[in-house]
Amino acid sequence: MTTKVRVAVNGYGTIGKRVADAVARQSDMELVGVTKTRPSFEARRAAEKGYPLYLAGDGAEADFAAAGLSVAGRLADLLKKIDLVVDASPDKVGKSNAALYRAAGVRAVFQGGEKSDVAETSFNALGNFAAALGKRFVRVVSCNTTGLARAVAVLSPKWGVEHWEATLVRRAADPAESKRGPINGILPTFQLPSHHGPDVRTIFPELSIATTAVVVPTTLMHVHVNHVRLRRPPGSTAEVLAAFRAAPRFRVFAPWEHVDGTPQVMEFARDRGIGFNDMMENVVWEEGLKLDGPDLYFFQAIHQESIVVPENIDAIRAMTNPSANAAASIAQTDRALGLAPAAG
Repeated sequence: MTTKVRVAVNGYGTIGKRVADAVARQSDMELVGVTKTRPSFEARRAAEKGYPLYLAGDGAEADFAAAGLSVAGRLADLLKKIDLVVDASPDKVGKSNAALYRAAGVRAVFQGGEKSDVAETSFNALGNFAAALGKRFVRVVSCNTTGLARAVAVLSPKWGVEHWEATLVRRAADPAESKRGPINGILPTFQLPSHHGPDVRTIFPELSIATTAVVVPTTLMHVHVNHVRLRRPPGSTAEVLAAFRAAPRFRVFAPWEHVDGTPQVMEFARDRGIGFNDMMENVVWEEGLKLDGPDLYFFQAIHQESIVVPENIDAIRAMTNPSANAAASIAQTDRALGLAPAAG
């Protein structure tokens, strides 16, 4: 009988609660506990799901007791019971947590809000699965970088990439973030080019890519406007669409499905009912993809709350099983999460 990997999730928020559920669904993993700093509806939901709750940061047991929530200990206690921790704490907190994980002798998966130097390698399951094999500290890249890296992993091996230009139309906030804006405006990101291109190169070091970004008043998804110059152009647009349809973690919408944009994508996700009604795949539209000689133009949509969830699971498997295979791990993860083996 194979021993399950004992996993903790430090930070039970937007990403952490999704990763916790994903870990709990894996046959080769055991969710040992999750952490919260303060009582909240998310802490209550963790308790209702039977996830042992631990205190993180300056969290006070008395505050949880007053809310009717029991805690099993503090983060230091949880780290003694596990093999690996997924750090889903707020951006930039993960780096300070790294010292705790190192002292406890546990492996750790960090999120894309941390700089790449927090870990031994950045990670994308389709892009560089093998780089994480046996590693102790791995960083799953951000939602936008995950989306771009997946697309590179499909296009580059088949046709080569001369240069990639992408403009990211970014959501202003997640749905629960009521204090963020803009309410009415389009905000250019004045870092030119944006940081997303260099982040993609932590997965594909040789890739020529430049990115720019604007922020718009929506909470649903990001949209990428891509222009890719291919080295060995395919014969038709249909060939490119077929490649995306055959790839795991892509969903290609046909015109007859009447998915005009991100509202319909998220309505599809609600109808499907995976996890938190999430859309973990890259979304591509048949009508939004065109090949013009060596130049490929396409839109893709990225659900910022969930796209990195399967990547976290694959990172855990790669780190704790040096003989793990990328395709097998991706298929195992996707089956457990209810994703189709090939979207389209």
